[in-house]
Amino acid sequence: MDVPARGNVLGRVVPARYILAVLGSIAMAIIYGLKVNLSVAMVGMMNHTGIRLAASYHELNTSKLKHVEEVVCEPTTSEGNKTVHELDGPFIWPSEVQGIVLSCYFWGYFVSQIPGARVAELFSAKWVMFFSVSINVVCTLLTPVMAQAHYAAVIVMRIGEGIGGGVTFPAMHVLLSKWAPPAERSVMAALVYAGTSLGTVISMLMAGVLTANVGWESVFYVMGGLSCLWCVLWVILIQDTPQKQPLISHEERHMIVTSLGGHTDDHSEHKKLPVPWAAVLKSPPFLAILVSHTCSNWGWYMLLIELPFYMKQVLKFNMTENAVTTSLPFLSLWIFSMVLSRTLDYLRGRGVITTTTARKIGTLFASVVPAICLLALCYVGCNRGAAVALMAIGVTCIGGMFCGFLSNHIDIAPNFAGTLMAMTNTVATIPGIVVPIFVGVLTHGNETISAWRVIFFVTIALYVIEILAYTIFGSGEEQPWNRVPDNTEIIETKPLNKEEKAAE
Repeated sequence: MDVPARGNVLGRVVPARYILAVLGSIAMAIIYGLKVNLSVAMVGMMNHTGIRLAASYHELNTSKLKHVEEVVCEPTTSEGNKTVHELDGPFIWPSEVQGIVLSCYFWGYFVSQIPGARVAELFSAKWVMFFSVSINVVCTLLTPVMAQAHYAAVIVMRIGEGIGGGVTFPAMHVLLSKWAPPAERSVMAALVYAGTSLGTVISMLMAGVLTANVGWESVFYVMGGLSCLWCVLWVILIQDTPQKQPLISHEERHMIVTSLGGHTDDHSEHKKLPVPWAAVLKSPPFLAILVSHTCSNWGWYMLLIELPFYMKQVLKFNMTENAVTTSLPFLSLWIFSMVLSRTLDYLRGRGVITTTTARKIGTLFASVVPAICLLALCYVGCNRGAAVALMAIGVTCIGGMFCGFLSNHIDIAPNFAGTLMAMTNTVATIPGIVVPIFVGVLTHGNETISAWRVIFFVTIALYVIEILAYTIFGSGEEQPWNRVPDNTEIIETKPLNKEEKAAE
C-alpha cells in the first residue's frame, strides 16, 4: 500500500506519461548524439595534410577535368588554415574510408529494426530501449582505443552502435502506442523524437569544443560517461504500460487506458497479435509512409552527417565555426517541431483539421522547405551568410516530420506501430548507408561547389518524390487490417469449446 501511495503523489506532481516522454527524448538525444559525434570528431582525428599529399596524384590527374571557372572559397579568417593544421590528427584515412566508417553505423541499424520491434511488442519495449542506449555507451567509450588499433575496429564499434540505434524508433513507437492519448499523440511523439535534434545540437557543440581544446579522444569519453546516468533513471522510473506503473495517479492511468479504448488488464492481448504482412504491404497509406520516410531520411542524413564536411570543404569554416553553424539549426528544429505539433494538435482538437491533414502539413514542411533551401544553396556560392541562413531554415523545417509521417504509424495501426516503424525505418536506413559513400566518391579529389551541387540536386529530386507520394496517398485514419485480434480470439476459443463438448 505504501508504494502505490507514494506513486500517486508523484503522479499528481508530474504526469507519468510525460516522465516517459522526457526520458524517451533524452534517450533519442543520447543515441543521435553518440551517432553524430564521430562526424565532428573525425575532422580533428584526420591528418588532413597527409591525406592531401596522399591524394595529390589523383588531384593532378583530375584537375584537367575541372571547370576553369570553378569557384573556390577562401578561409573565413587569416587563422583558418592555422587552425586546421593544428587539428591534424594521427589518422590518414582517405575520403572513401571515412565514408565507410561513417556509413557502417547503418549496417547494424539496418538489421536490428524488425527483430527489435517484435521483441518490444512481444516482451518489453522498456528493456529494448535500455539495451539500445547501453550498447551505444559501451561502444562509444571503446572507440578511441579501437581507432588506435585500426579503422576496421572502429567499424565494428559503429556497427554495434547501429544495432542499438536501430531498435530505438520501433521501441519508442510501442511505448507511445500504450502511453500517448490520441489527443496528445502529436505532442508526445514530437517531444520524444525531437530529442534527436537536441542531441545533435549538444553533440556537435560538445564535440567541436572538446576536439579543439582537449583532444578528439575526450569526445567519446565525456559523452559516453555522461550517458550512463540515463540508464539508472530509465530502469527506476519507466514501465511498459500504465497498468504496470506504480508511479502514476489513478486518474492518469484511467484517462490513458480509456482514451486508448482498453482495459486495465488488456495489455496481454496486444502481445499475441500476428502481423498481417500481406495487408500491410498492399496498404497505400503505409506505402506512402515508407516512401516518405526513405526520401526524407536521405535529406536528413545528408544534413546530419555531411553538413560538417560541406562547411569545411567548400565554405572553409574552421573547427569552432563549423561546430556552431552546423549545430544551432538543430536547436531551432527542436523548437519548431514542438510549436508545430502543439498547433496541429490544437487544431485537430477543435475540429478545424483532420488527423490526415495534420500529418500532411507536417510532412510538407519537412520536405518542401528543405528542397527549396537546397536549390537556393546551389547558387549562393561563397556567400557564407546566405548559405548558413538557408541551411538553418532547411534543417529547422525538417522538424515537421516528427508530427508528420513519423507519427503516422500509430494512427493507421496502433496494434502494430512498432513493427510498421521498423519496416519503414529499415528501408529508410539505406540512405544512411549510401549517403556517406556517395558524398565521399563525388568529393574525392574534387571538394568543390560543383560536386556538392550534384549531391544537392539528387536530394531535391527525392524530396519531390516524397511530396507527391504522401500528398496523394497519405492518411491518418486507422486501417481495417489493424483489427486482426477479433478473428484471432475466435480461432483460439474453438479448441476449448470442442474439449468442453468432448468432456460432456
